[in-house]
Amino acid sequence: MGALTPARGAKEPQQERSRATRLKLLEAAVACLAERGWTGSTVAVVAERAGVSRGAAQHHFRTREDLFTAAVEHVAEKRQGALKALAHDLPPAGSIARTWMIVEEVVGLYTGPLFRAALHLWVAASDEEQLRDRVTALEARVGREAHRTTVALLAADESVPGVRETVQGLLDMARGLGLANLLTDDSARRDRVVAQWAKNIDAVLSAPPSYPPS
Repeated sequence: MGALTPARGAKEPQQERSRATRLKLLEAAVACLAERGWTGSTVAVVAERAGVSRGAAQHHFRTREDLFTAAVEHVAEKRQGALKALAHDLPPAGSIARTWMIVEEVVGLYTGPLFRAALHLWVAASDEEQLRDRVTALEARVGREAHRTTVALLAADESVPGVRETVQGLLDMARGLGLANLLTDDSARRDRVVAQWAKNIDAVLSAPPSYPPS
């Protein structure tokens, strides 16, 4: 049995190198997509930015569509993880400071490089049939997860009329701010919108339930 140990040990550094190469490619792909758009982001361009050979890139991702879909999914998962981790550092429940921080983080999901990269992927998917199904499925999954996480952070009761729509409205508003931020630095107006939305959400969550007549 002892003779197998060196072989197993030799595989571990190789696997680590493979994971590191994959990570470099994913992060380079997101950066290229955000900066160059779909037409300017080829596998060769991504490989060069990542500092790996084109062959290595194609070893990890068989097609260009595989690479960019995986890249956007990877960063979406990282941002989603950061949003979930926020639960450990929030102000006390029921405070406007807590609601404001959650709204700010949700808006942050849609105003950074990830949103810019995802938008280029969506535009490409509208014209590229081979991308459309996978990007549609990815966006639906990311949207559902963002909604669930936001509900959990806000400790919102979606059985109360209007609460689910308010949370979804927050996510839709955040996407709109992300679009506005693509062309100009919209941070000043965004701060005011975030503060107002935090007040709106706080008011909805703290209001006594008002059920429609049966």
